[in-house]
Amino acid sequence: MTACVASLVLGGCSSTIHSSKTSNGDATIDWYAYTKDHKYDNAAELYQLTDSMIRLHGDKVGYLMSKKSYADFELTLEYRWNMDAAVQRGTGKKNSGVMYNVPDTAKDVLWPAGIQFQVKEGATGDFILLENVTLAVRGETKAPGKSVAVARTSEQEKPLGQWNTILIRNKQGSCSQYLNGVLVNEGTNASSKTGRILLQYEGSPIDFRQVVLKPL
Repeated sequence: MTACVASLVLGGCSSTIHSSKTSNGDATIDWYAYTKDHKYDNAAELYQLTDSMIRLHGDKVGYLMSKKSYADFELTLEYRWNMDAAVQRGTGKKNSGVMYNVPDTAKDVLWPAGIQFQVKEGATGDFILLENVTLAVRGETKAPGKSVAVARTSEQEKPLGQWNTILIRNKQGSCSQYLNGVLVNEGTNASSKTGRILLQYEGSPIDFRQVVLKPL
């Protein structure tokens, strides 16, 4: 797998976002949009593309999912909470996430099986293990379940509206999660070692940019 840099160009009214190609010209990251139980051909209700950003907002909870699966990779991206007063937002704590190792066999639901880098006020960096996925964290493997949280080791999220940098390192069942350059969670012996990548929208407007995927 060659490295992919997602500067994100929207193709017409399709729900597919095509990443820019690397210098060797043979690698792209393609995404589709999903909300509730429907894939959108026109996903404008779910996201915008502005100034090389993916902007997720609106009244439809959903996600962007990569069409391809990836193994043994390092994923970096930046996010910030969209604080524009004109943008519709939900109530409660701001909540989103970046999922990975979503199996090819997982159906489109809210939310599919996989490992989530939790992006949430007061909880950014937690592991969320979905649909019976397991992971040994600090010597303990929690019982599988629909949604199992494992807390981060420190608080590293910047104030609302500022850009934060996520780094996920995934290799042969070992998963490390960094926030703003600090290791905040790590685990081993993941039951799901490869799969697709997903950007969540849970009703809290959020922007993503500088998505970079490279092999390990």
